[in-house]
Amino acid sequence: MEKEAKRIGIAASRRSDEISALVKKIGGTPIVFSIQGEQILNNETSERDVFELIANAFDFVVLTTGIGASTLEEASLRVNRFPEFITKLSSIPLAIRGSKTEKWLKRHSLDAKVVSTDGTMQNLLHSLQSVIGGNSKTVFLQTYNEDDIVLKEKLENLGCNVYMSKPYRYRNPDKETIAKLESNIVEQNLEAVIFTSKTQVKNLFQMASDTALLTEAFNKHVTAVAVGKVTANQLNQYGVSRVVHPANQKMGAMVVELRDYLLKNTK
Repeated sequence: MEKEAKRIGIAASRRSDEISALVKKIGGTPIVFSIQGEQILNNETSERDVFELIANAFDFVVLTTGIGASTLEEASLRVNRFPEFITKLSSIPLAIRGSKTEKWLKRHSLDAKVVSTDGTMQNLLHSLQSVIGGNSKTVFLQTYNEDDIVLKEKLENLGCNVYMSKPYRYRNPDKETIAKLESNIVEQNLEAVIFTSKTQVKNLFQMASDTALLTEAFNKHVTAVAVGKVTANQLNQYGVSRVVHPANQKMGAMVVELRDYLLKNTK
């Protein structure tokens, strides 16, 4: 990067301090706009979901996030059903997406029958389709208020009966923070903006006052940076064609990728 420090926006809430430190290491000036939204744990819902999972017959359990799996685990501990919870998961074919979900399984010596190879829900659904093969299946689907209805409908279109478990949700972020980030992007006050989840991307574009100007700014002036393919795909869906992201979903790799991109493309 050039001697003049580049202003790098950070849309994350979790690990924003860590990302800021990484940005400083490559000579950038981090500016945090936390637009993830507050995470709300649904304790009663989680406990009910644990009882449903243990008591009923399921052909597949679909775990879409590590946070969701961990929240269900904590609920099973609260209601003193943890052994039964893990035993039930070990007896049912599991379908998962995301590195954090995979790590959660490994901690409990669980194996997945179906794994999204690129971390996307689209890939997971495609893999599930070949396994289900048109036969009616009863599926326990762990999701949150992010595409939850869409995921349920897609599984139902594959012939599945779906029990939807939503252990947590995200509250909408502060409108003022969204407005500040939008204005900084449109006015080209930032060299790049780092997104660590598709929720952040959706919050920005769904709450922005002018999405067309936002997309234009990203495609012409401000570099959009994504932690991985899922987040990058979400940016693409909003018309952002120029997205920098690493091959492996790692914070450090993402910032290195940004550094290299700016070195090549900054005069």
